[in-house]
Amino acid sequence: MQVNAPTPRVARGGLDLGGTNIDAVIVDARSNVLASARRATPVEGGPLAVAAQMAGALNEAAKSAGLEPGELRGVGVGSPGIVDTATGVVSSARNLPDWEGKFELGSTLADELGTEVFVGNDVQVATEGEFKLGAARPYKSVLGVFWGTGVGGGLILNGKPWTGRGGAGEIGHIVVEIDGSRCPCGRRGCLEAYAGRAAMEARAHRRVEKGKKTDLFTLMKEHKRTRLTSSVWAHALQRGDKVAIEIIDGAVRALGSGIATAVNLLDVEAVVIGGGLGVRFGQPFVDRIVAEMQPHLFNDEHPPDVRVAALGDLGGAIGASLLVRNSRRPTA
Repeated sequence: MQVNAPTPRVARGGLDLGGTNIDAVIVDARSNVLASARRATPVEGGPLAVAAQMAGALNEAAKSAGLEPGELRGVGVGSPGIVDTATGVVSSARNLPDWEGKFELGSTLADELGTEVFVGNDVQVATEGEFKLGAARPYKSVLGVFWGTGVGGGLILNGKPWTGRGGAGEIGHIVVEIDGSRCPCGRRGCLEAYAGRAAMEARAHRRVEKGKKTDLFTLMKEHKRTRLTSSVWAHALQRGDKVAIEIIDGAVRALGSGIATAVNLLDVEAVVIGGGLGVRFGQPFVDRIVAEMQPHLFNDEHPPDVRVAALGDLGGAIGASLLVRNSRRPTA
């Protein structure tokens, strides 16, 4: 959709790099979305292929807004993995193809787009977006839990982002079962091993190998998907698919246990649940997660408020765009 272009250097770009999709937005000075684009995350080709697809998505969104990427004030990027915000280097992004080592994502995108690029952890910037613009605005301490290809977390403590040494908020790697299922990170018993979409898909394959019947992979082909996306899981649940129900029930139990553990440590005022699965399933599943949290909460008389992320599917990209506004570095 073509829109009236804002004054150059006022508009900002935002990119959210997910394990399934890449979302790009162009926003104005008030963070209103002027244009957006979505592309599939490459399944092969490593970080260079991913970066090229990200640049393509941002170019597409900028064109829809009547701008060139080089006219933007800057572009913020939310990436999984451990992020060095000073250099834009991303490492250990294991939910992405062939991305075991370090990659200079920020400088690679800056060269492609012709504007300054700021990189942060994907779930942390999405949590900050909800804190400033969405469901977490009434609170000073917030845990963001984004349920999608993996399970990521972000933290706001006493009104300020908390990133630790670059790896804070990794709620997906809280252990919910000692010596439990193998996680995509290589360890055992992590929350993500039970609730991450990639792990859930692997579990569904194992069920089929053992002779269980499921419509999950039939639905995947019918909807022309190469993975079990949020919509595929939702359609399977609507059909009453027993394998899908079993796996999702396990994910909800694990989320309840893991989130409660984090709340017991941090005692935050609110938890915001987003991500592809979190947004798709919405309040009914948030209510189920709350019920699973309750038996594990130490301060069970004063549980945190638990809300669905308000910024929707584009929340990660919108949150990433705030990295430009928040930066004190001069724009190019």
